Amino acid sequence: MTSVQVSSNGSRYGQDVAIRQFQLVADEPAHLGGSDQGPTPTELLLAGLGSCKAITIKMYAERKGWPVENVYVAAELQTVEKQTVVAVYLTLVGDLTAEQRDRLREIGDRCPVHRLLSASTPIQTILTPAATPSP
Repeated sequence: MTSVQVSSNGSRYGQDVAIRQFQLVADEPAHLGGSDQGPTPTELLLAGLGSCKAITIKMYAERKGWPVENVYVAAELQTVEKQTVVAVYLTLVGDLTAEQRDRLREIGDRCPVHRLLSASTPIQTILTPAATPSP
């Protein structure tokens, strides 16, 4: 099971994020009232999507023996016809055929984070007593 822990760090909006043995800080930029101590939650979400796509593509290419030298992913939120859309720009570096490039794009779209975000994923928020921190 994947799990993270988040707690306020004393600044206005800053949050300490614990993921396995890693420590991150999430915050809002100064122009939104934050201290700009780290990426915004939305930026972290987009980073997770981009990382997941790149890792999935690299794993698949290695298994197939395809010459992928590097994978570049840029992701941004866009508003299209009053709807928020995640736009992902994928660049594959290597001596690949058009068919291999298209297949790797398809494989990237099957990464766990892409599937989670593109599905209607229920989110259940459970309120716990303040004296009982979550695990």
